[in-house]
Amino acid sequence: MKKWIPCLYLMLVLLLLAGCGAQNEEEESGYQIWYMNQNETKLYYEYKELQAKNTEGLLKEALEVLKEQPSDENHKPVLPETVRVADYEIQHNQLYLNFSVEYLEMPKLYEVLCRAALVRTLCQLPEIEYVGFRVDGKPLQDLQGKPYGLMNEEQFIENAGEEINAYKTADLTLYYTNQAGDKLVTQRVAKEYNSNISLERLIVEQLIAGPPFEGVYPTIPSTTKVVSTAVRDGICYVNLDEGFLATGYNVTESIPIYSIVNSLIENTDVQKVQISINGETNRIFRESISFDTVFMKNKELVE
Repeated sequence: MKKWIPCLYLMLVLLLLAGCGAQNEEEESGYQIWYMNQNETKLYYEYKELQAKNTEGLLKEALEVLKEQPSDENHKPVLPETVRVADYEIQHNQLYLNFSVEYLEMPKLYEVLCRAALVRTLCQLPEIEYVGFRVDGKPLQDLQGKPYGLMNEEQFIENAGEEINAYKTADLTLYYTNQAGDKLVTQRVAKEYNSNISLERLIVEQLIAGPPFEGVYPTIPSTTKVVSTAVRDGICYVNLDEGFLATGYNVTESIPIYSIVNSLIENTDVQKVQISINGETNRIFRESISFDTVFMKNKELVE
């Protein structure tokens, strides 16, 4: 009989944990509304219930909730009181927000956090996949005078638990593929990312994530993981896991390789690329390409 006591105790604990899990799920229903801390260095979110029944109603409600003081006194709304949303426009799956000119008065880091919070919040709404920013009717521009273009929540990459002390903007030209899978096609992608992430790793991870816009196609299986990236003597060493060897997409054997190589050489100072699988270069890719090779940019594959 004594043998049953631990089992009964364990069952009771599991039931209690299951009850707590259900309670937490209930507490975390609704939409994530993003705020920033009082030091203006990091974003946080709280779950809020929105009552509207259609996209436009939810949008209006979300914009009002974003102005409210969050329940945690250590956090605050991301939009300054002086900045207002003058109007907005929804086209297909794209939302365009038009702000008053006071938007341009925000310090750079504050503005990046504000933009990230708005995009992360509003891309949760049904039928909204991308958000575009306008100020006084004109597209919001980066420090080089280029429009940011449409953004989604993946535009803002941040290491978990790290302070956003040095957000950077990367205007990338990435090489994806055409519908036939036999040529490389470029697509311009703007990214805001934490300086704790190397630009080389960012590029490879964006290729794995696939193209953000229509018209081109992915080159690398989405299950691929980046083990590490390093740069020495002008060579970028890209270490991927076994997921890269999967045949998830109908592309010719050279397309995944040169999607990485051309993208890295195009956007960084590296001149050559070495790819390995879990640190090993004595592997063959699709029975024809040896990883024991230092690759250079291939312009002939570009459409």
